[in-house]
Amino acid sequence: MVSLIRPAPFFFSPLSKRTTRPCIAMAASSPASHPSHSQQRRLPVLLFDVMDTIVRDPFYHHIPAFFQMSMKELLETKHPTAWVEFEEGLIDENKLAKMFFKDGRSFDLEGLKECMLRAYSYIDGIEDVLLGLKENNYEIHAFTNYPVWYMLIEEKLKLSKYLSWSFCSCRIGKRKPSPDSYNEVVNQLGVEPSNCVFVDDRMTNIEAAINIGMVGLHFKNAELLKEDLSSLGIEVKMPLDIS
Repeated sequence: MVSLIRPAPFFFSPLSKRTTRPCIAMAASSPASHPSHSQQRRLPVLLFDVMDTIVRDPFYHHIPAFFQMSMKELLETKHPTAWVEFEEGLIDENKLAKMFFKDGRSFDLEGLKECMLRAYSYIDGIEDVLLGLKENNYEIHAFTNYPVWYMLIEEKLKLSKYLSWSFCSCRIGKRKPSPDSYNEVVNQLGVEPSNCVFVDDRMTNIEAAINIGMVGLHFKNAELLKEDLSSLGIEVKMPLDIS
């Protein structure tokens, strides 16, 4: 099941009054901005992890196959920190290519990107949930550990139809579950942590969110997520179809 996890004490009320809303463009390059007096903000703000919450992560099956390795072989031969540094924006993709394997072997970087692009797909049912939330005027942001290749996801799946790529680790220079990453999010949004609902498939990240006062939803599947959102009073208008 999706686990609904609230901090203690729990302050968010789905009927809490609305405050001013920032002008946040639904585009891959748009950062979070501060409230404008001309628009109304609907709380809570919704924060979504991306990989294995919205989009299937190719790392566990497609990438080992690309390298013609088992997962065990890949984990034993890859550099221990190169991908993390790439996610934090500390290195670019050319440096990643040089560092990816501990022994410095070369590989087809463009081929790897093409493999990942082919593999990206929506988790079953989640696109309907995102559209339903957008139809009800909820403010939705990606809060995810991923490198600049998030633009490949955007190219294929157009997540910016539903959310802003505001808090991608390569852009903010911080990764979950570091407390600094959560503090960066609430500071940029200009809201109390209790007015944020965070959805992630990893309990470690959920626990870190709860520790700063956010509401955490442990993602298992789209149907259970919809039920837990509803239990918080968050309306998900389910569309008949998505064009």
